[in-house]
Amino acid sequence: MNKKTSTIAALALTAGLAAFASAGPAVAQDYPNRLVTLVVPYPPGGGVDVLARVVADKLSGLLGQQVIVDNRVGGSGIVGTRAFVRSAPDGYTLFLGHTGSISINPTLYANANFDPRKDFTPIGLVASMPVALLAHPSFPAKTIGEVVEIAKKEGDKFNIGTSAVGTGGYLSAELFKSITGVNAQIIPYKGTAQMMNDLIGGHMKLAFGVLPPAMGNLAAGSLRGIAVLDARRFSMLPDVQTANESGMPGFESVLHYGVLGPAGMPQPIVDKLNAALRQLVAMEDVKKRINNEGGDPLASTPEEYAKDIDLEFTKWGTLIKKLNLKVE
Repeated sequence: MNKKTSTIAALALTAGLAAFASAGPAVAQDYPNRLVTLVVPYPPGGGVDVLARVVADKLSGLLGQQVIVDNRVGGSGIVGTRAFVRSAPDGYTLFLGHTGSISINPTLYANANFDPRKDFTPIGLVASMPVALLAHPSFPAKTIGEVVEIAKKEGDKFNIGTSAVGTGGYLSAELFKSITGVNAQIIPYKGTAQMMNDLIGGHMKLAFGVLPPAMGNLAAGSLRGIAVLDARRFSMLPDVQTANESGMPGFESVLHYGVLGPAGMPQPIVDKLNAALRQLVAMEDVKKRINNEGGDPLASTPEEYAKDIDLEFTKWGTLIKKLNLKVE
């Protein structure tokens, strides 16, 4: 290549980069100009779906275009998630993910076939929901430290209830056993409702579970919260200690909810959506809706959400592999 040709090529490259850079704001300014779909890989009515509908409703107003929820169900969230990652990365198909679908399922399910660190564009977190250690009022322990003492004395006669194998509650119980070395028996229920009924009835004395199904009974005194597995207390249960305060530092199990796009989304669109999510999370009516679902509002940058996904994927993936859990 001679000097003249080299100069022309350099000028062309510079012009191209300048055009690309100047087009970025224009892309964001024009977005969205049609319907946006928010994919939920679970059936209507569940916690993820309820939160998705709050997000879709508020985003519609903030973005000036309708955002609708699309429930793509099957395979404990795997079917909808796999379909989503093949979507065009143009910002018109988004995903309401949480720790289960993003950070647990890829390792737990043999046919997941997606990598949360490569196949998504993290946009921003919207909420956190801690798993809690719940007890029947007759159970004597008041702290996790006391629970560990009782469990070590009783050995394999000590039972802990959880939701189904692979859920946040179940993996929290396995993490509890792994950290403490207790030889307790984990009793996984097919449904959370059945587990809660047995706990309230005293047939099961202790269980790990998410808070929404327990809130009414905690308020009524028919259940007792020993600890929330978070670094901070849950705003709706200010008198329930964290695991750190209750004798088990570092024991955390929190489900994080956030909005993602397919891999390769333009940064200007990501930034515009992140700004809208931050506005959404700060709204008082949204805070109340999230609280009613057993969670707290949680905003983040796209980079912070990406880091969270990586940390949670590593944490739960390591435990799942250690336990040799695999669902076909």
